Amino acid sequence: MANADWPELPLAVWKDTYATLHMWTQIVGKTRMTLSPPVNHWWHVPLYVSTRGLTTSPIPYGSRTFEVEFDFVSHNVSLRASDGQLKFIPLYPRSVADFYREYMHVLASMSIEVKFWKSPVEVADPIAFDQDEQHASYDAEYASRFWRILVNVDSILKEFRARFTGKVSPVHFFWGSFDLAVTRFSSRRAPERAGADLMTREAYSHECASAGFWPGAGIDAPAFYSYSAPEPEGYSTQAVQPEAAFYHPELHEFVLKYDDVRRSASPRAALLEFFQSTYDAAATLAHWDRAALETAGGRHAGKV
Repeated sequence: MANADWPELPLAVWKDTYATLHMWTQIVGKTRMTLSPPVNHWWHVPLYVSTRGLTTSPIPYGSRTFEVEFDFVSHNVSLRASDGQLKFIPLYPRSVADFYREYMHVLASMSIEVKFWKSPVEVADPIAFDQDEQHASYDAEYASRFWRILVNVDSILKEFRARFTGKVSPVHFFWGSFDLAVTRFSSRRAPERAGADLMTREAYSHECASAGFWPGAGIDAPAFYSYSAPEPEGYSTQAVQPEAAFYHPELHEFVLKYDDVRRSASPRAALLEFFQSTYDAAATLAHWDRAALETAGGRHAGKV
């Protein structure tokens, strides 16, 4: 049975909006990345789920701070500064280049200057933001559905995060890979990755287990994922829950399709079961010090 709180999000229907929104979030995300103090594992880069959409959180700028938020209720980008300035950029079918020009103009009008590399990252055949007339779609209904799903997943990931007392990331939205994620760390350094770029070296400098949600990438459908880095021997053959979950050999991750979750009797229970059982497999096989890293509830696999 479908759950009204978990709307359908067929990739074939909203893929053009997805692609355009991906580029818009990269423009805003690069603003935060450029102006914020660097944090380990690139935690100064992501956006966060808010009560209306996705936000940068406050960004320092001189004696002020400012915040940029994608509002998927009123379908605007709001720019708020601590000196009281408030500006809006409407969201509608418009090119990335058009959005970029207005966004930079609005920042300038607020006396905010930022310079960043104008090429998007983590996409095939990137087009510079100021030249991208190809991506120009925005379906407000599907943007709203996407955000409503993020609100649900954000809440569940935070519940899962609370079971861990060791080093753990915030629940955050990476605009490069366009996914919502949380990552736990064992506290041990990971082996060096041969040929890894700067971003990958920093992201995976320490042994970790990560879980999250893609709205369409990876398997060409919305899905939840879970992986361990480095992957311990035997991880791919572990039995995890719920039954619909499976190990994807090309991605080297466990995957649970969004449609299987939203049709389940309890999406929350299904997701917590997935996140917990895949983490259990990773932490046990890699010999994490689980007694020191987890809350009492977090050590009881399957309790949701």
